Amino acid sequence: MYHVKFYTGEYSTRQRAANQDKCTAYVEHHFNAATATANYVVVITGANASSTSKTWGRSYAQRISDEFKVPMGGSRGILVGGWNGRGNNNLKYTHMPAILLEPLFVSNPTQAEWVRSEEGQNKLAKVLADSIIEYFPGGGLIGFSVGHKYKTRRPHDRGAAVYGGGTEADYAEIVLEKTKNILETYDPAQQYDHAPDNLDEEIYMPHIMVVKDNQEIWLHTDVDEDDEVMWDEENRILYITTR
Repeated sequence: MYHVKFYTGEYSTRQRAANQDKCTAYVEHHFNAATATANYVVVITGANASSTSKTWGRSYAQRISDEFKVPMGGSRGILVGGWNGRGNNNLKYTHMPAILLEPLFVSNPTQAEWVRSEEGQNKLAKVLADSIIEYFPGGGLIGFSVGHKYKTRRPHDRGAAVYGGGTEADYAEIVLEKTKNILETYDPAQQYDHAPDNLDEEIYMPHIMVVKDNQEIWLHTDVDEDDEVMWDEENRILYITTR
């Protein structure tokens, strides 16, 4: 249902390749860095971003805010056109909905620990995968770009140093790889607690029916499996008690 492709090279090259492949959506993953107390999530969209990009970006930011208990920066979680234009070139050539993620600050010791931990990485991956599934339920090819890494002119760029060890780009790549695994193994049928054997078959709904001479004369559907149904033979009354 979902297929993921990582794009490399200069940012404009990545975007044009994603356009050529007719990607359904495009994500570039970064982390933020400033002071040890910096604390918010923000998503960048291109200055020419579609309404889908903006609402998707805000939804992702809200999910991160809820999951990690961090405030939302920018305008309700997004910055259209980036930081004084920074980030805009990473997205402006895309022909599909596209967002640039800066979910946590790797300069903040607490948030850096989340980024470095497998639990935190799994949460970040799930938030991103869930947002993609929500906004692009039809599946398709999803383009991923690791911020800073794999550029032709600056091949050694890895972005900001992460408090406690490692680099921004390497952890962003880990999160995207985990997201890729979630998306490519996603099965809508498994989202049910007990999936029907055949999703095309009519799902059974509890009901009570009165049949006379092999003809249905009354059907009651406002009943639940937990309701108590009792037939009074003497008075010929059917009692339904909601539990």
